[in-house]
Amino acid sequence: MNSKVVANGILRAVGIILAVALILYFLYQIQSVIVYIAVAAVISLIGRPIVLFLRRKLKFNNTFAVVVTMVLLVGLFVGLIGLFIPLVAEQGQNLALLDIDQLQNNIQNLYNQVVSYFEFKNIDVEQSIKDSGLLSKLDFAYIPEFLNNLVSGLGSFSIGLFSVLFITFFFLKDSQLFENGIMTFIPSGNEAKTRRSFNTIKDLLSRYFVGLIFQILILFVIYTIVLLIFGINNAVVIAFLCALLNLVPYVGPLISGFLMLLLSMSSNLGESFSEVILPKTTYVMIGFIFAQLVDNFFSQPFIFSKSVKSHPLEIFLVIVIAGILFGIVGMIVAVPTYTAIKVILKEFLSENKVVKKLTKDL
Repeated sequence: MNSKVVANGILRAVGIILAVALILYFLYQIQSVIVYIAVAAVISLIGRPIVLFLRRKLKFNNTFAVVVTMVLLVGLFVGLIGLFIPLVAEQGQNLALLDIDQLQNNIQNLYNQVVSYFEFKNIDVEQSIKDSGLLSKLDFAYIPEFLNNLVSGLGSFSIGLFSVLFITFFFLKDSQLFENGIMTFIPSGNEAKTRRSFNTIKDLLSRYFVGLIFQILILFVIYTIVLLIFGINNAVVIAFLCALLNLVPYVGPLISGFLMLLLSMSSNLGESFSEVILPKTTYVMIGFIFAQLVDNFFSQPFIFSKSVKSHPLEIFLVIVIAGILFGIVGMIVAVPTYTAIKVILKEFLSENKVVKKLTKDL
């Protein structure tokens, strides 16, 4: 091997590295666009069954079916916004006029009642709380500032929302649009297998995302009923937030449980801890645990077995590994990504023994 061949090899390797680096830098710069496309893809998968129903059952043409589906999705979104805006505006006005000193006094009174209650039970919690410095770290003056930042972000949200809806419309109208772009990079001879993989992935993920919506809806209904029964303020908002957090596997329910506990206690500030706050909060948390049992033993197994056709233990391991490697984002995208990988492996490596075992239900 002469020096010219070696030099050409080095130059080619450097060129490849530079090209990859430039592509990664470009993707980093347009990450917001990538997020828009990803969100639009998810929404289009959710709307896909509606489009197919309108086309096959009601004989709508493709464009009209897509328009009706978009109107339904936007109407659902506007309905949710219309439901929450009055409640958020009311809370925003209350917080804008909030007497920070009075709020601190109320929380201090609640703290004193909690400590007195546990001292009566021979449990010394005051020293451990003081050692943690938790109360000294709370700065309630950040609440109005947080609301101002939230309002300032609405402009960016509006642009993002328009972009997502625009992309979603064309994903629904031309379901082959994304596939055709990918097919450009597929070697000759593999087009048929790739298209079959795309169709299977779309069917499975459509069922999965629709199933997630029903999972959130079930939790939302149970949470709302429990919170309304025990007279918790802003029950609908709390229920929706806690149900939505359930999208984050395993970690989400823990966060939603803590949020429901905190908001349930804070909604009764100024009341007696032992006679009002503690009983109400206890009953609310019992309702929360009941909702989680329904979700864990009914909703999730049904979604995973019927939509992505994977064993719950298999899903658990995939989510845990993805969480270790990529954090919360990895846990959220673990199931769709794993499902897509399984479909591709079955299509291209169907004779492999391990692949046969993993994809026997697909």
